Amino acid sequence: MSRDHGEGVRTLRAGRRTVEVHRPGKVLFPGGGRTEEYTKGDLADYYASVAPQLLPQLRGRPLMLERHPDGIDGPRFMQKNAPGHCPDWVHRVEVTKEGGTVTHVVCDDTATLLYLADQACLTLHRWLSRTDRAGGLDHPDRLVFDLDPAEDDFAAVRRAARLLHELLDELGLPAAPMTTGSRGLHLVVPLDGRHDFDEVRRFAHEVAGFAAAGQPDLLTTAARRSERGDRLYLDVQRNGYAQTAVAPYSVRALPGAPVAVPLTWEQVEDPGVDARRWSLADAVEQARADPWRDLPTRGRALAPARRRLVRLR
Repeated sequence: MSRDHGEGVRTLRAGRRTVEVHRPGKVLFPGGGRTEEYTKGDLADYYASVAPQLLPQLRGRPLMLERHPDGIDGPRFMQKNAPGHCPDWVHRVEVTKEGGTVTHVVCDDTATLLYLADQACLTLHRWLSRTDRAGGLDHPDRLVFDLDPAEDDFAAVRRAARLLHELLDELGLPAAPMTTGSRGLHLVVPLDGRHDFDEVRRFAHEVAGFAAAGQPDLLTTAARRSERGDRLYLDVQRNGYAQTAVAPYSVRALPGAPVAVPLTWEQVEDPGVDARRWSLADAVEQARADPWRDLPTRGRALAPARRRLVRLR
């Protein structure tokens, strides 16, 4: 439920909270030609609608906030520390960093989502570990492979995703595909949280290296762009302490407001699908279809997968 107070403020009800969205008519995504225009009010409406599917992907996870107060054509702010004027009811967590600490926002409810929309936070970048798990923030419960093509070539992404999916299946690891809303895909593997970030990233490097060795003309693990040529980069660098990955159902700061959406493996094979197929206009429909419904709720241990990888070598 929402209510406007004149031109400058829109009031939205979220559970027991009331959240004000200031300047809801502010254009964040300019339109033109075939590109739709979207406002801050549109962003707030989207996050309110997708909250039942988005919040389970965010709860307990520190966030890095990608803010565009003047829209995507203005300055970008990558904000780790919670805003100083943040309401008391917004959950925060203080985490250690080299030389100090950072206090991150943790989005546990719809009201916080709406507050972040009011702050022109377009994209939510989440940690791969949670505050509410036994291992704490040092032990991730997600592993992410980022499939980053050299060009805007989703056919190459599709082929790489298929190969990596087959390899992970041989290792006994489920993998959930997700568009990035930009050019590539993320493959998300649920973990049991027993392993620390160093162990997880080491394993991810081993898997990516094995995959690239088998397809050297298609895949690379070279961190330097100059060494990749036209090959797709298997990026595993997000699997580190304090590193983040774009959250499922986050809007990207690109023309047309594309959204990072979970997919089924059948959708990955659909030639009509690419990384920007869904936008703020229709991503809720994809979310309600629950494309990750078959993903196991219990994360996997890495030890059995590591043994299988050794045998494959």
